[in-house]
Amino acid sequence: MKRRDFIAGLGATAAWPLASQAQQQSLPIVAYLSASRALPPALLNGLTESGYAIGRNVRIERRTTEDARQLPALVADLVRLQPSVISAQASAVALAVKAATSTIPIVFGIGDDPVRLGLVASLNRPGGNLTGATNLNVELEGKRLAMMHAIVPAGETIAALVDANNPAADRQLANIQNAADSLGRKIRILKAANERDIDNAFKTIAQEKLGSLFVAADAYFGARSSQFVTLAAYNAVPVFYSRREFAEAGGLVSYGTDNDASFRQQGIYIGRILNGERPADLPVVQATKFELVINLKTAKSLGVTFPIDILALADTVIE
Repeated sequence: MKRRDFIAGLGATAAWPLASQAQQQSLPIVAYLSASRALPPALLNGLTESGYAIGRNVRIERRTTEDARQLPALVADLVRLQPSVISAQASAVALAVKAATSTIPIVFGIGDDPVRLGLVASLNRPGGNLTGATNLNVELEGKRLAMMHAIVPAGETIAALVDANNPAADRQLANIQNAADSLGRKIRILKAANERDIDNAFKTIAQEKLGSLFVAADAYFGARSSQFVTLAAYNAVPVFYSRREFAEAGGLVSYGTDNDASFRQQGIYIGRILNGERPADLPVVQATKFELVINLKTAKSLGVTFPIDILALADTVIE
């Protein structure tokens, strides 16, 4: 090979990474902001159904935080990128993104009523630049507590933990307290805003000899499943959760909406917006599937016995 051909070949080889990088930079951006470090596979599946794959025809810019105080800076950072769509997980995140831009399309995943929060004008016709999926977990708190009432001893005081940073915290507390009053149960309200607060909540449960813990539905709590399950096992406390990931990780029981279905729908909506549709015209999707997951191995270690009628309702029993 002639020297000049060899040098030309080297130049062409070196150009490949640059060309690939330039191609990546030219792809439309989907910005993802959440408390969880993992990108939900179900969301990616929804994107795929809409004809999009990361690295091929779309690029993901992901930011995560477990500290609500960091949200404004992270949102500003993402808005500067001028993404085609922003995926906002949790009510606090959606509100922060909405406050930062009225033009970039936003697809949210929340557990509260988006109309009450002021995110959309109505569920059927959102208007503005936001749409998404709601699990309505806030409304489920009373039903979850009633299920817990059927399992834990009647005389015990139930500890209930809510995220102090959740915009729906007051409504969650009201629903939990109303359900407790109607069931004749005593409730000890605890609040947490960070990892240390969660540790302290379990210390309080041990010190006050509270019999069990009800964890309110919350995206931040969902990102701390390992911490919750570890502390529950160490303190031998029966804990009731809202997400199946907790029970799968060793938690006692979970009851809530199918999060995978929500993430998939968000992925589909992101794809439809990338294809030119407007958030204003895409109705907010409400959860319709609920699942009860029971971990019998954990129940045995805690000495908890599930009533037959509760076991019969379980969608998944982990043995």
